[in-house]
Amino acid sequence: MKAALQLRQSQQLTLTPQLQQAIKLLQLSTLEINQETARLLDENPFLECEEEDSALPYAHGDAPTSSASTETKTSAENESQPAELDWNEPTFTASGISDDEDDGYSEVAADRPNMREHLLWQVNMSQLDEHDKKLISLLIDALDDNGYLSQPLEEIVELLPPELDVTLDDLDTALVQLQHLDEPGIGARNLSECLALQLQAQPEDIAGHGLALSIVTHHLDMLANRDFNKLKKVLHCDDAELRDAQDLILHLQPKPGTVFEHRAADYVVPDVLVTRQGGIWKARLNPEAMPRLRVNQMYANIMQRRDEQNSQQMAGQLQEARWFIKNLQQRFDTILRVSQAIVERQRQFFEHGDIGMRPLVLREIADQLALHESTISRVTTQKFMLTPRGIFELKYFFGSGLATEAGGACSSTAIRAIIKQLVSEEDARHPLTDSRMAETLAQQGIIVARRTVAKYRELLNILPVNLRKSL
Repeated sequence: MKAALQLRQSQQLTLTPQLQQAIKLLQLSTLEINQETARLLDENPFLECEEEDSALPYAHGDAPTSSASTETKTSAENESQPAELDWNEPTFTASGISDDEDDGYSEVAADRPNMREHLLWQVNMSQLDEHDKKLISLLIDALDDNGYLSQPLEEIVELLPPELDVTLDDLDTALVQLQHLDEPGIGARNLSECLALQLQAQPEDIAGHGLALSIVTHHLDMLANRDFNKLKKVLHCDDAELRDAQDLILHLQPKPGTVFEHRAADYVVPDVLVTRQGGIWKARLNPEAMPRLRVNQMYANIMQRRDEQNSQQMAGQLQEARWFIKNLQQRFDTILRVSQAIVERQRQFFEHGDIGMRPLVLREIADQLALHESTISRVTTQKFMLTPRGIFELKYFFGSGLATEAGGACSSTAIRAIIKQLVSEEDARHPLTDSRMAETLAQQGIIVARRTVAKYRELLNILPVNLRKSL
């Protein structure tokens, strides 16, 4: 075969530094954008804020203080609790305070003692002798985060040096003293003992008190399984008496140590604000999330008067500043375009809530705006939209759909909203099964299998039918 030269034309996309920076900025969250801006402001003399006091309200890592900032609960606040008993646990969050007069409140919250410090303070303020105080302090150190003593006393005794001459009876006495501090339930060795200690600290004349104490001590499993008929038979009580006891138990604290937890609040600065204007939903950029930058003209003029050799490095920094400002503006423009397209397609959501959410995929928005799907994916990740219905990540508005009898589709978000509504309106004595909810959805023209209903129910943290039954 004879060798020959051939000419062929082809197109190739080259990722220039400017394009690489544009892609990077597009996928950064607002907090990361502020951090990147703060870094360049420190390193590049050609970049400056338009307004020194307000251009970057939290570019250096401070928590946002604008009214558009929304506090969201940490996953830790939704920690699972004994699901069988459907506990109503109190939660505590540290709120960001923007008013100067209220700054002290956040400091007070930050200085709250933890569980160990609080208990040791109580012990030191008591009239007990030093030997007892040391033993109680030893048990306090053995408590877990929930306030339980999970380590058997026998093991604790074996770990102590023999010369201390501490017996099992000594630790038993110390444990009783610990359990009778002013935080009932702390120092319990299991859930039953924890609830019993709290009931014992309450007045005995409360309705259902004796029955509740008997249940948590001997029949907690029956209550967890909602076996009310068996409970009434064993305890020789009627529905009203059992209902009083159940209500008393459900208001106890199954994890008494968690009330001392100090969880830092997570803040979200929305990139986009959605409002209704003249009957039309409109998206606009949040000015508090946009760094207002410009090129320092004084340094730029100085650079032009320097010779070419000395100004080469400064020219690079000047170009970097101009690129950053341009790419930053392009980032926000793209976010706004995508957000407005989402708002237009999810108008029913803003009108009626989750039940009005329609199926939406990235390709639909990409085709409408002549952008690539990967660009839409970057734009919708860690970017947030503040609406009259709350604050949502842009990704929240995308989801698959299920077929309807009319030939259309219903979004999974809308189906979950319907299931949540059905459960909230059900008869607690005869709760709806997954099959019954599937039949109800079918009556509304939404074709969904029983196992799909079960999956959505679990995603909503709704208990199974047998655990939702009540008196």
